[in-house]
Amino acid sequence: MLDSLPRLPVADWTASFVDWLTSSFSFIFDPIKLYLGSLMDMIITILEFIPPILFILIIMALAAIFMTRKIVSPLLIGLGLLFIYNQGLWEHLIDTMTLVIISGLISVIIGIPLGILMSRSDYFESFMKPVLDFMQTMPAFVYLIPAVAFFGIGMVPGVFASVIFSAPPTIRLTNLGIRQISTDLIEASDAFGTTPFQKLVKVQLPLAKVSIMAGVNQTIMLALSMVVIASMIGAPGLGTEVLSSLQRAQVGTGFVAGLGIVILAIIIDRFTQSKKNI
Repeated sequence: MLDSLPRLPVADWTASFVDWLTSSFSFIFDPIKLYLGSLMDMIITILEFIPPILFILIIMALAAIFMTRKIVSPLLIGLGLLFIYNQGLWEHLIDTMTLVIISGLISVIIGIPLGILMSRSDYFESFMKPVLDFMQTMPAFVYLIPAVAFFGIGMVPGVFASVIFSAPPTIRLTNLGIRQISTDLIEASDAFGTTPFQKLVKVQLPLAKVSIMAGVNQTIMLALSMVVIASMIGAPGLGTEVLSSLQRAQVGTGFVAGLGIVILAIIIDRFTQSKKNI
């Protein structure tokens, strides 16, 4: 009986919808691809212009400034970056850093305002929760399909897919952080006659900073986890080396490239964790 039911053409509907989006909004996608691609090329050119040893010293100096362990952390970060340079993966590291920074930045720019809106409206929160659940449970590979349809291949579609996959933690934890603020503090700020904007900027966001930074940390880690998947649509970086090694069954090369991703993840994690504690 069930076999007699006609199959719903969901795949055809989805393909038609994506084709319609691609053709109807090409005036939006084409400039994004052009200008975002140019911006990323410029960032890569600037970072590659800096001598590696100077770049490593700058990162170590920043670690000494922002991290609690003023000696151990900079030394370990310096050793990690030297290892990546020693393995001939420096250019891949720069590409990966650029992709993660741009993806994380866009996710935060989009995510924090959405989280604030969720904290202010129960209706908007009810609408956004299933959307965020959908974004986080959909396999990351699926995001590559519309990314390629909208932007072709390269780093820009990699950023698009990474933003969709990594934005939800910032949105969720911004909403959660603001909602967890004590009502006594909110009533006290109201008693002093603060405007909604002043209350948001001077009370809610500072008090929710730990939760928001935890969301930013998770967003950046998820963006970094996308580098291997994004390499499947031509995004350069350490993920390309891992994918190439997988295709050629080169265990050693793949392990070294994967180790480079782990080192970069630890460095970014330590920096975002240190900002959370400031």
